[in-house]
Amino acid sequence: MLTRIDHIGIACLDLDATVEFYRATYGFEVFHTEVNEEQGVREAMLRINGTDDGGASYLQLLQPIRDDSPVGKWLAKNGEGVHHIAFGTADVDGEAEQIRGKGIRVLYDQPRRGSMDSRITFLHPKDCHGVLTELVTSAPTDTAGEGGGH
Repeated sequence: MLTRIDHIGIACLDLDATVEFYRATYGFEVFHTEVNEEQGVREAMLRINGTDDGGASYLQLLQPIRDDSPVGKWLAKNGEGVHHIAFGTADVDGEAEQIRGKGIRVLYDQPRRGSMDSRITFLHPKDCHGVLTELVTSAPTDTAGEGGGH
């Protein structure tokens, strides 16, 4: 069962400038930053709000660290903008299998590590009306009461 919009991924050329835009324009502050070598991105998670399931909703700003990364290739083709939408679920494995059973292509055979130690997989955009869709299971809640999002 999908429980929330976990995040909206936004591809950008300059992470620091994009973070500053969202801070100055909307007052959003950075909740988490990291470099994900496997995905080839430097990212910032801007927390928007908490949710009933204990998770949160975020904007995820993504700057490629190499041109051959998926986000780097996407930026070269499309320019800056919305890259994907991610839905939160308590069971990314089960949700991916259920969706795969409906004929939707799931891009990873097994979920991978995402931001903040979450588990993620993606659904093919051609099977989702042109939208790259991510499924996310947040990492276990830490002592501050914040779960991970992608």
